[in-house]
Amino acid sequence: MANQTQTALITGATSGIGRELANCFAQDKYNLVIVARDQQELDLTASELRQQYSIEVTTISKDLFKRDAPFEVYNEIKSKGTQIDVLVNDAGQGQYGTFDTTDVNRELDIIQLNIGAYVVFTKLYLQEFKARNEGKILLVGSIAGELPGPLQAVYHGTKAFVNSFAESIQEENKDTNITITNLLPGITKTDFFNKAHMTQAKNVAQGQGMEAADVAKDGYKALMNGESRVISGVMNNVQVGMGKVMPDPLVAAQVHKQSAPVDGNESAR
Repeated sequence: MANQTQTALITGATSGIGRELANCFAQDKYNLVIVARDQQELDLTASELRQQYSIEVTTISKDLFKRDAPFEVYNEIKSKGTQIDVLVNDAGQGQYGTFDTTDVNRELDIIQLNIGAYVVFTKLYLQEFKARNEGKILLVGSIAGELPGPLQAVYHGTKAFVNSFAESIQEENKDTNITITNLLPGITKTDFFNKAHMTQAKNVAQGQGMEAADVAKDGYKALMNGESRVISGVMNNVQVGMGKVMPDPLVAAQVHKQSAPVDGNESAR
């Protein structure tokens, strides 16, 4: 069980899986540093967490689409003398539609958020953790990184990076006391699909998906147990397993069918 002095840094902590992970840490009396873009949402989240769990919550409003933002977050935390014991890289976004119709500038922002911010935060805190030979890192990957992603080509590509990146740094640090865990959710009932303009996809419109709280609990438990990887949900495990034995073109066709728009219009919205 965590002691009162430990602190977790969570990106994307005001909604979805990140918000539920904040609850998991708060229940174990971790103090929190939460990062998101909207200061009002940060203030509301912090107030709720403080009242419910009697912990310290620090808010940092930063747009992680911007390349310098992760460095600025790190420096702000450092300047306050706060030691981070657990890093949770959760913030991520996607965009729906055929690749020829999607907005390349938005996609470059998504690459910066889903990959760039993960790389910067992980490097800076891994260096601190190595110096102390202790610490925990939770990377929120996705089963999207295990599957081709027609209509979400860039998002799936970014999550393939995260999954590969996680395995690489886990091997590099296997002989340390640092835990690096990769959480792979599938479709989860969060605001992700509104932001990705993906609510018309069949598998979203039909109400498929896990509850964010259940995904967060799976990830938190795996992190605390020192596990390297957890795929959240039985059906998500089945889908990844099937994807490994089926030919890639068939997997791509299956994913395409599952995520096809209910109105038949595959262009970006």
